[in-house]
This record gives sequence, structure tokens and C-alpha cells, in this order.
Amino acid sequence: MIRLNLVLLVAVVTSALYLVRLQFESRQLFVELDRANAEARKLLTDNERLQVEKRAQATPLRVEKLARDQLHMRTTTPAITHYVTLSAPAANGAAR
Repeated sequence: MIRLNLVLLVAVVTSALYLVRLQFESRQLFVELDRANAEARKLLTDNERLQVEKRAQATPLRVEKLARDQLHMRTTTPAITHYVTLSAPAANGAAR
């Protein structure tokens, strides 16, 4: 009878320790999941903010202003348009 009681005691203690370990792992996984969800929300917010900034930076007026100021570009007019034509020898050489 004592032997059976000891076997049952060991089984109960082992089961209890296993249950405690599983609960601890479950809590760790829940905390990790919560952190991952918080990181996902943060990344989503950052993505939305960056998309808004991208749209603000790509407005036609801003692009035109940057082209004029930084790249020294100007709008085309017929007076400054240069047309490039192929001469006959260059066209024959290009066909080869």
C-alpha cells in the first residue's frame, strides 16, 4: 500500500510540476504575442505616416519647384526646342 501511495505521490507531483511549466510557457508566449502585436501596430502606423509623407512630397507643384530650383530646369518653349535628326550616312550605319 505504501508503494502505491509513493507512486501516486510521484505522479501527482510530476503532473503538478508539468502543469506549472506549461502555464509559465503559456504566459511567456502570450507576452511575446502581445509584444509582436504592439510592434505590428507601430509598424502599421509608421507605414501610414510614411505613405502620407510620400504623397505630400510627390505633389506636382513640389516636383516642379524642385526641378526648377535644384536641377535648374525650365519649361519648354518652341524658341528653345532643339530637334535632332539623323543624317543619311548615320542612318545607313545604324541599320547594319
